[in-house]
Amino acid sequence: MEYDRFQKEAIKYIEQGYSVVVCAPTGSGKTAIAEYIIQESIKNDRKVIYTAPIKALSNQKFRDFSNQFKEKIGILTGDVSINPSAPILIMTTEIFRNKILTRPDELKNYYWVIFDEVHYIDNEERGTVWEEALMFLPKHMNILCLSATIPNIEEFASWIESIHQKPLKVVIEDKRPVPLKFFFQCKNEIVENINGLKKLLYLKKEHKPNKLFSLIKYLRDTDKLPCIYFVFGRRKAEDLAFELYSFDFLKKDEKQKIISLYNELCECFNLKGEESTSRLSYLIPKGIAYHHAGMLPTLKEVVEQLFTSRLIKVIFTTETFALGINMPARTVVFDELHKFYGKYSRLLKVRDFYQMAGRAGRRNLDKEGFVSLRINPGRINLEEIKRLLYGNPEEVKSQFNSCYATLLNLYECYKEKLLDIYPLSLHYFQSSPHKKKEALRLIEAKLNLLKELGYIKDQQLSPKGKFASSLYSYELILAELYKENILEELDEFGLGVLATAVVFEPRKNQRILKISRNSQKIKEICLQIMKRIKQKEIHYRIYPFSKEPYFHLASSTEAWLRGTEFNKILQFTDTDEGELIRYFRMAVQILREIKESTLSSSLLKEKVSKVIRVLNRDLVDAEKQLRLA
Repeated sequence: MEYDRFQKEAIKYIEQGYSVVVCAPTGSGKTAIAEYIIQESIKNDRKVIYTAPIKALSNQKFRDFSNQFKEKIGILTGDVSINPSAPILIMTTEIFRNKILTRPDELKNYYWVIFDEVHYIDNEERGTVWEEALMFLPKHMNILCLSATIPNIEEFASWIESIHQKPLKVVIEDKRPVPLKFFFQCKNEIVENINGLKKLLYLKKEHKPNKLFSLIKYLRDTDKLPCIYFVFGRRKAEDLAFELYSFDFLKKDEKQKIISLYNELCECFNLKGEESTSRLSYLIPKGIAYHHAGMLPTLKEVVEQLFTSRLIKVIFTTETFALGINMPARTVVFDELHKFYGKYSRLLKVRDFYQMAGRAGRRNLDKEGFVSLRINPGRINLEEIKRLLYGNPEEVKSQFNSCYATLLNLYECYKEKLLDIYPLSLHYFQSSPHKKKEALRLIEAKLNLLKELGYIKDQQLSPKGKFASSLYSYELILAELYKENILEELDEFGLGVLATAVVFEPRKNQRILKISRNSQKIKEICLQIMKRIKQKEIHYRIYPFSKEPYFHLASSTEAWLRGTEFNKILQFTDTDEGELIRYFRMAVQILREIKESTLSSSLLKEKVSKVIRVLNRDLVDAEKQLRLA
């Protein structure tokens, strides 16, 4: 293949033995550089790790690379383990970080690690995982970091150089292979540039609401399909798709093709008879679909495959469709430009906006990509729109906040010198003296809490501390239950309910629909333990607090463990079916960590194995889904 300028530059540095950071727009071809490393490594009998921020992206890379590299590819994501000693191993960044800290010997034959979407390091919830993976990276490993456009990439690269004491090259590409053209829908009129929008905004005329029909008709009539339509709400994605029901984008032969493909894929993924499959089947023959995290994972997979067949002309989707998943279209539409960020709604970040907008324009198919912004003058002003279109992307900022398990693993290696580790962090590299002091205080506070609660005794990890160090989420609640022998005493139903409770995060004002007496007992025990943990965290001024278990899925979990069919367990919860599966898969991952702990008794391991076997079946089995794909 003929490489672009930035790809050639990166490959030249790789050939010279340098680690490289590549910063380029979405859809510009960063993956080709990763593929070069993989091809060369296979040729030279060397091993490579490829990390991705989300499981969906890990799975997609596994499928893509499996087509190219066949049996050389493996994947580890916590709920999936296929060919785990493969020379090319794809994994989530969490799994890689955990391996560095707990099983570094397993990495000695891997010479490259590729960090895809490395700007995720400033993700509030999970960014610290990237930071720790880069801080504790084995000395023999080279890195390739792939990132969207970020203005402080040189600072980021300087930090990596400073902690590993070896040169690192930065490659920057600003140009998009397919340029973007922006247009706007405002007061139900379409204008093709910012000046036209300005006139429309200041024009004293009756305010007409934007109509979906007007926009989609315009896209169809001006040959701007297929289109990815971004919506910040699952229900809205479905509602808007059905609003288009009167449209029909497909010719007769295309209609037959897509119906045949849809039925074939639903058969393959055992989706026949599912209510959600039936609901979507009304739209598919018209070339319309929707895609969001509340859907069955296998049904999302079907929609993705239909989209790549180019028979879907309009897809309504939430933003996860933009993150690394290589599915471009001719046009991207933004339903609105405000998004809920954790605690409040605000204007989209420039980087997030371009991550999504960058899906417009298919390389080698389109001369330009089109991006449509639906403007509600009551919600956004011209200056905010200009800031989105022409402003610099946000700088990457550290979100360093090591969990208790990480600190326990580090304590085992460094003892009281653990505090000397903090200066290796990006947080230290970027922060003011005041922020450095506070970060150090927080680490010290967590260590003091661990000592007071008996996780560390006489400069050694206690059995409870060792157990907690093998769990990378929810470690305090589970370790306290372990210490009090409660894990040992729980039956299979109790273990399953507990595992889903520790991972579950309820929506605002979500209610528990029903809970059994046994689950209520476990809930009360957990609440007492969490009360003690929270009191200690308040005392030591530790934030954020450890997550509480929530028992909203208790009845669904019990029914599933009794062997009830999936569509029948939905009556016990108001959680979306896709989310329910995601939580079951997360619970399986937690149970596997308990089972793999050297501190778990043979009886506990046996019970946990049984729970995993029943919990991880049918639609929940992520590995089965990946093998079917």
